[in-house]
Amino acid sequence: MSENSGGPRKSSFGQSMKAVFWSFFGVRKRRDLEADATQLNPLHVIVAALICAAIFIGVLILIVRAVVG
Repeated sequence: MSENSGGPRKSSFGQSMKAVFWSFFGVRKRRDLEADATQLNPLHVIVAALICAAIFIGVLILIVRAVVG
């Protein structure tokens, strides 16, 4: 079995960030989801998800501080 038997993964980290960003809002087309499953690097997706989660938490903290204080 070859290492890339599932097809080549040809995507950039930016594409992974974009996919994760839109997935946070639940705005993904089935066609895009299927394309992501074959093209995106899983490690990039994990790192992008962690970055997006950290940004989301930071924004929530800023909003709470603005409202409370």
